[in-house]
Amino acid sequence: MTRAELIVKVADKAKLDRKTAEKAVAATFEAIKTALIEGDKVQVLGFGTFEVRERAARKGRNPRTGEEIEIKSSKLPSFKSGKSLKEACNP
Repeated sequence: MTRAELIVKVADKAKLDRKTAEKAVAATFEAIKTALIEGDKVQVLGFGTFEVRERAARKGRNPRTGEEIEIKSSKLPSFKSGKSLKEACNP
């Protein structure tokens, strides 16, 4: 499902016009993004949890030369589905 298809679904389910649904979807994504940037965890009961996880520094290899390189640590956004979402996907 694309963002445009999501907006249409939200508009239909909530009985909103598409412009309002588009603003609601954009505001939701922006709020989640802002919370993650600030280091907060976003929990939506019945759906799941968005959080930022730290990836440790590690050694890797340049595939072209075989030379060992150092890969820096990084932060990655992560999503863990909630129990009811898992159950809905596996009837």
